[in-house]
Amino acid sequence: MYNILICDDDGDIASALKIYLTGEGYGVYTASNGLEALEAVSRGDVHLVLMDIMMPQLDGLQATSMLREKYNIPIILLTAKGEDTDKILGLGVGADDYVTKPFNIAELLARVKSHLRRYTTLGGMERRPDHLTIGGIDLDDSAKSVTVDGEPVSLTPSEYAILKLLMEHPGRVFSSAAIYSAVTGGPATNAEASVAVHIRHLREKIEIDPSDPRYIKVVWGHGYRIEEEKK
Repeated sequence: MYNILICDDDGDIASALKIYLTGEGYGVYTASNGLEALEAVSRGDVHLVLMDIMMPQLDGLQATSMLREKYNIPIILLTAKGEDTDKILGLGVGADDYVTKPFNIAELLARVKSHLRRYTTLGGMERRPDHLTIGGIDLDDSAKSVTVDGEPVSLTPSEYAILKLLMEHPGRVFSSAAIYSAVTGGPATNAEASVAVHIRHLREKIEIDPSDPRYIKVVWGHGYRIEEEKK
């Protein structure tokens, strides 16, 4: 059974989410602020976090940033409709996705299932190689590890999923919508902005010069691809 942490200071929202998630067979923990969320995750056994942004003591953006220093579990932000800036900031500090209040519960559950599936690697219909190498990038899917020129690189689950998708299809161009759908399993709402943030942070971690990338290239008007090259 997978355990989900709901971090929201609105008790009614937390209670409603708990009902839906337990009905799907998940274990559920709750927290009302970022400090409680950090404590809950530190105890272990949390596989995904649903994180509200506006909370007392420690807000969701700060908590997400602090969690990312130690953990790579998926984090989905719970945002108000007008918090577009916070959505981008959230992705920038390491969140994997966001869902806008009021929730479409079917969409929320689909995103939860998709991120858990990728995080826990529950197989799939198509068999993929466990080891991928392009240039100095080495991705070991069995260990969920990435090294660049022999140095380990820490990626968020979404960054890892994007890199793996591109490395599995070197030279192929993926639109922002295709990348977003492949990574989240949900509809490609605001895909361009979300994917651009993930790509920017991914480049910062794997490129020597992110402004002049060797690996992940933009194909203007079409999307992104990874250069097909060998060591």
